Amino acid sequence: MQNQLKFNDPAPDVELLGVDGKPVQLSSLWKEKPLALSFTRHFGCPQCKEMVDQLIESHQSLLERGLAMAIISHASAEATRQFCDQRAPGIACLADPDRAAYHSYGLYQGAFWQTLFSPRIWSSNRRLARTKGYKPELPPPGQDAYQMSGVFIIGTDGRIRLPYYYEDIADHPPVDLILHGIMGANWDRPYDAKPLT
Repeated sequence: MQNQLKFNDPAPDVELLGVDGKPVQLSSLWKEKPLALSFTRHFGCPQCKEMVDQLIESHQSLLERGLAMAIISHASAEATRQFCDQRAPGIACLADPDRAAYHSYGLYQGAFWQTLFSPRIWSSNRRLARTKGYKPELPPPGQDAYQMSGVFIIGTDGRIRLPYYYEDIADHPPVDLILHGIMGANWDRPYDAKPLT
């Protein structure tokens, strides 16, 4: 995989656009609280809508856990605003039309089997069409059907606490993993590597 981040790596600090079109430094979002940072694919993707639904449903739990949350899209600021007004009210949403943050975080185009041609994706499409009425749509102009998603927890020290790279577009991280990590991790506790003796 290209340039994937690992646990305790420094989180890339990229300047993105807020939904008002003004620049936002990514580090400003993890300055006060650990940040759950979620990258979407495109706005016609049923799995992306499901991912945002899951984040919204767990928003209060994330706040209680002391986490801030932000969603990044590779759409324009205006398209991001429209999507988030409809699907993620009250959540910080950022636009990355040049995909600078996507690439900095190791999120590139996926293979055909990761984005379109997989039994797990087909099964997910059928389930979402049946339960939520979400059907696959073509990406809006400027968005990419092959773009992969990811979720990252970033501590207030600016280091990656949890990097989650999707195996395919139907591979959402469990909400419990975002909330508690592995073995009840404290997302805001710096990791001090001790030398082996």
